[in-house]
Amino acid sequence: MLATESESTPPTSPPASTANAMLSAASCSWRWRSWEIWLILMVFVFYAGDPAPAINEAHYLAKAKNFWQPQWCAGDLFVTSGKAHTTFYWVFGWLTNFFSLATTAWIGRLVGWSLLAVGLQRFSWSVVPVRYASLLAAFIWLAGIEHGNLAGEWVVGGIEAKVPAYGFVLLALERMVRGHWKIVWPLLGAASAFHVLVGGWSVLCGGLVWLTAGKSRGSLVSQILPLAIGGGIALFGLLPAIWLTEGTSEADAIAAARTYVYQRIPHHLLPADFAPSWYLRHGLLIAMTMIVFAIQKTDQRIRAVGWFTVGAVLLAGIGLLLGLLPQSHPDLAAKWLRFYWFRLTDAAVPLALALATVRLLAVPSRWGRGLGWALAGLLGLIAVLLVARHSLQKAEAGLPASCDLHSQGHFPDTSVAERQAVCRAWIDACDWIRDNTDPDAVFLTPRHQQTFKWYANRAEVVNYKDVPQDVPNLKEWQSRFDRVFPPELGRIRITIQYSELQKFRKQYGADYMVVDRRIAPYSMPLQKVYPTALESNEYYAVYRLP
Repeated sequence: MLATESESTPPTSPPASTANAMLSAASCSWRWRSWEIWLILMVFVFYAGDPAPAINEAHYLAKAKNFWQPQWCAGDLFVTSGKAHTTFYWVFGWLTNFFSLATTAWIGRLVGWSLLAVGLQRFSWSVVPVRYASLLAAFIWLAGIEHGNLAGEWVVGGIEAKVPAYGFVLLALERMVRGHWKIVWPLLGAASAFHVLVGGWSVLCGGLVWLTAGKSRGSLVSQILPLAIGGGIALFGLLPAIWLTEGTSEADAIAAARTYVYQRIPHHLLPADFAPSWYLRHGLLIAMTMIVFAIQKTDQRIRAVGWFTVGAVLLAGIGLLLGLLPQSHPDLAAKWLRFYWFRLTDAAVPLALALATVRLLAVPSRWGRGLGWALAGLLGLIAVLLVARHSLQKAEAGLPASCDLHSQGHFPDTSVAERQAVCRAWIDACDWIRDNTDPDAVFLTPRHQQTFKWYANRAEVVNYKDVPQDVPNLKEWQSRFDRVFPPELGRIRITIQYSELQKFRKQYGADYMVVDRRIAPYSMPLQKVYPTALESNEYYAVYRLP
């Protein structure tokens, strides 16, 4: 039997005109998506593009530089301590071999922010296929994090390990809402490799989404290999974290946890240290998110966003319960509270609010299209104004965040002019130290600063900001801090007793002391080496130790 023409003739290609039209549409799609990503990146630059070093950049990049150049600040307790974020140091630290710390920071920012922009655009498009909806989502997300956080978390800022980690989380969320679970776990593994807590908590929340996904999630067997791949990648972040406590006693580990939770960063970890206004603002953010979700005509994708957010809030709830323990079980509480239970809720809740809000532009709400558009427009306008105000306030001073306000010992009402003068004086002093002292010299430095190594390229005895994360060095940090900044001197003054200064030289290798003249305006009975007769510095002086 002969086949008919329709059976025997292979399918024909589309006409040339149709193919060209399809190609043109695809190119247009790629072009506008690229343009959208570029615009999101520009929003991030506008929001967080203050001079380097931003908060934590002097902390992370100094350690990354020492990771690649062990001779740099080799006498510094912090930079030579255990390396918790090895993947970050590998990926970004090599740049310090060729560029200054400031240039490295800007390269890292652009790479990290670009990853966030790509992830946010793809995630937004997967939920809300409307052009430039992700741009509005970026504004709402930034404003929500800044004004609605519970424990001080931020995502878009100076380059550090959590920035690329959140970028991979966004890429994983895009795959998650599309049901491509075999890609989700390796992406979350990459997030964990950069920052084990950001990635690890996201894995748990992703697991909750998987459990609630129904038939679309696939079988558990089909997830074994992707989970194994993701777990293998995550080891690059997990193993360095485990090695920080290797070979330490239980007593020392608990003492280190107590220092970390109760003394060093209770504002991130200890619920009792959170201001009542923080609970209020985050509660209002959660309530607003619930309202916007309640008026949605839901589908599987927006439900996935919701369940991920529920997981983040549940983690915070566990943290709040652990926060009830310090009075009765302080050691147990410190041991568990150090895991940043509130980190993910600060980022995930405003992200869910952002996506649910912009979705009202594409899908009519239960209240009707008009009210949905009005709500989206109102929240979007508020977010744009808040982001603009934040950016303009930082631009007014034009100072690095790590060399301004409390980071440089200012009172909240200090004028912009004085803040600028103090920062210039600090940099001048550090420049003199870098150019006129031995590279191996070690310094006693003012308690409140956090950029000495960044500007002076010299080691310091102890720094309140630069806390080691491995147990032995954290224990040593506590000992040094209590000796150098004893409580009876108000925790901001260094003793000038000759006997103590001689001990500092002998035990810590300290050669010089930098004095903040706002705290000690009088001349010290020591050899002053800066400022010299040919120089002036109203705010800082450098003395040689006896």
